[in-house]
Amino acid sequence: QPGRIVRAITEAGTMNPVVLLDEVDKLSAGGWSGDPASALLEVLDPAQNHTFRDHYLEVELDLSDVVFIATANVAETIAGPLLDRMEVVRLDGYTEDEKVVIGRDHLFPAQLERNGLRSDEVVVPDDTIRRIVVDYTREAGVRNLEREIGKLLRKVAARVATDPTVVPVTVDDEGIEPALGRPKFFAEAAERTAVAGVATGLAVTGVGGDVLFIEASASPGESGLTLTGQLGDVMKESAQIALSFVRAHAAELGVPSGALDGRFHVHVPAGAVPKDGPSAGVTMTTALVSLLTDRPVRAVVGMTGEVTLQGRVLPIGGVKQKVLAAHRAGLTEVVLPKRNGPDLDDVPERVRAEMTFHLVDDVHEVFDIALESAAELAAA
Repeated sequence: QPGRIVRAITEAGTMNPVVLLDEVDKLSAGGWSGDPASALLEVLDPAQNHTFRDHYLEVELDLSDVVFIATANVAETIAGPLLDRMEVVRLDGYTEDEKVVIGRDHLFPAQLERNGLRSDEVVVPDDTIRRIVVDYTREAGVRNLEREIGKLLRKVAARVATDPTVVPVTVDDEGIEPALGRPKFFAEAAERTAVAGVATGLAVTGVGGDVLFIEASASPGESGLTLTGQLGDVMKESAQIALSFVRAHAAELGVPSGALDGRFHVHVPAGAVPKDGPSAGVTMTTALVSLLTDRPVRAVVGMTGEVTLQGRVLPIGGVKQKVLAAHRAGLTEVVLPKRNGPDLDDVPERVRAEMTFHLVDDVHEVFDIALESAAELAAA
């Protein structure tokens, strides 16, 4: 039979349809069934697609009027030649408020019908949906939120079926844990950064923004640096730059003499998740300075930015997602590169109003903001 592209055009009944290629980052790399990524190269190339040849029909088709829209979760896994033929439009994940509205107006009614309940039999307030979003899901979209709402309503449906007199059932905070179990996610910044050598970084993953706790430790032995946490090459180089900067500026940073002798270990949990990119440079440098000066990082501060050997803080991407992750984790202050200041316009106004942003050019400014002062340590 004709290829899938030709069949899609036939189903549309026109030569200028919109064709959606869903999740192209999941394309296989070839094998006995062929290589779809290579086939798409000709389809998506404007210089070639006016003479696209279907191997079944053995005729040339003009696809130049077709609008192709491809979707993907992670651009890094798309084949380079294929990505080069696309115009990339990055869509941010939903904010907490947007998820609550989607859950209330769309997911909840759909799950009501799916579980055989009427709208007058169960009441789920916005606060309940918000707690599900915060404590039970961590994602860019709402797929897990839909699952959790469905799980909650199945419990309600079973309760209504066994005792019809309980309607309407109102699901409040007290009713969430019996239905969904213990919370899956916690705001743990204060607990994790209570000791020197741990700094809170911000990152972007396939599920949106996230908080990374970067840990540094020192031990006697041969001088060197150990890196763990499934770090990519760029992130490993960021750690090397961080240590080189600290060694070069030890005196002005107040690092005791002899403290840099021995082996350093930098770990980025979770160990099972691959990580890469230059934006953890500021966080790694801060974690090392915190360790060597015995000054813990303030629990309310998150940071992101690339750092150079001279201590310059360079701009990074994904500011909106990182700020939303910091807000979700309970952080109230975020350190960003100064050149990322305009990107804050993309952050919802409500989030901006609840947080303080420090725009910095130099990593020394980060230390002044993030590390606890001598007075704070004395008071503690």
